[in-house]
Amino acid sequence: MIEGMLAETDRNTLRRLERLPMTWVQMRLLVMGGLGYTFDAMDLGIVAFILPVVIASFGLTDEQTGVLGSASMIGYLIGAFLAGTLGDLIGRRSVMLYALAFYCVATLFSAASPGWEFLFWSRTLAGIGFGAESAIIAPFLSEFIQGKYRGRYIGSLSGFFSFGFVFAALLGYFVVPASAAGWRIALVICATPILLLLWWRRGIAESPRWLIQQGRSAEAERIVSRMEGEVARRVAGPLPAIESVELPAGAVRRNTSILENLGALFSRKLMRSTAMLWVLWFSITFAYYGFFTWIPTLLVKQGLTVTRSFGYSFIIYLAMIPGYYLAAFLSEKLDRKWTIILYMAAGGLAALGLSIVRHENFITFFGFILSFFMNGTYAGIYAYTPEVYPTAIRTTGMGVASSFGRLGGIAAPIIIGYTFAGIGFGGVFFITTIVLLAGALAVGLLGIRTSGKTLEQITSEETGNRIISRGGTA
Repeated sequence: MIEGMLAETDRNTLRRLERLPMTWVQMRLLVMGGLGYTFDAMDLGIVAFILPVVIASFGLTDEQTGVLGSASMIGYLIGAFLAGTLGDLIGRRSVMLYALAFYCVATLFSAASPGWEFLFWSRTLAGIGFGAESAIIAPFLSEFIQGKYRGRYIGSLSGFFSFGFVFAALLGYFVVPASAAGWRIALVICATPILLLLWWRRGIAESPRWLIQQGRSAEAERIVSRMEGEVARRVAGPLPAIESVELPAGAVRRNTSILENLGALFSRKLMRSTAMLWVLWFSITFAYYGFFTWIPTLLVKQGLTVTRSFGYSFIIYLAMIPGYYLAAFLSEKLDRKWTIILYMAAGGLAALGLSIVRHENFITFFGFILSFFMNGTYAGIYAYTPEVYPTAIRTTGMGVASSFGRLGGIAAPIIIGYTFAGIGFGGVFFITTIVLLAGALAVGLLGIRTSGKTLEQITSEETGNRIISRGGTA
């Protein structure tokens, strides 16, 4: 249902939000959302480290291993889709809180799995929870941040994934091999973020931009006023003038349905960006989860012991941290589009190196480089995807693109499991090279520039200042 253009009072509220300089107020939100990403990544990452033990414990074939390795991605696909579509209808904050609770409960069940089938289904349910959480956090927090900081901010937010994977590697190195129940203990540890709910419920407000779209202008104004007061206490001198913020007239799109929001993704003005993002998410997720789900197992198949393969994997996981944070910095300097292209192309070259070398030291070196660039790509993607969609369908766009990408995460472990015997170690990473370069090409041909612009400016430029309606523009 189309209501019309944004009221001047609402535009004024958004100008007040957009003018706020970066302080601990926004950084506190970064830490809160980032911790959610840390535990999401820890849960995803631990799969790679428990798989070799679970294979031996349950006597799994390569095909069963591939299916089990895809369980989290199947759940992630469902969760990201649900979070995205519901986030635009019932609010970002509620989806985030319920997703975290659901994930923690399902993870505890997975730790008690009596067989691989039970583990598969419980991991799938856990994937729904952290898939929903991962898809909602970035677009949610991007709506609080000034345009000139947003790329670096959301890139840094996604950088918390790297800490989760490093923690997973530590669990895999010290906890998983320590006893027969080590993999179960690791999963119990992965369920501890239930404690975050106590902080999130008190410390995170709903997005003012979403509230305005819902006609809840008074609530949005109160939240912005509270933020202004907190920021003012932390800066030396007056806040920037409201008049300094240029904000185009925006569209208000209320009382819509899930189907209307999905249809809007394929409107004439947005179809190009939607197609680009779907290819981008699929390619990076295929490469990423094919690599990180299988790397310890592939190293063992190359002749390393389980303990040594975990050690090499830990070194590779450490590359995530500088990969994310350098990309977060470059995304403001080079723009998100060109940062993504650079990182995916460089990752493709690293994967090509892995397809050629055989010595364990060279495998570790090229694995480190590939990890660096693939994770940097995610820093760009998490900042980029929410920017190209209007507020009314922002989480739908993010959730559906992320969900579609998980098809790559589901396919990669299964394809590797079924084809490894035929294509070998080198073949796995030659496929990774092709997939990464295809993603870089899609962004180069279809991507738009977003750096330094307000979310409303990006929407105005992309849609031509026209209101999105069902199936097109009006």
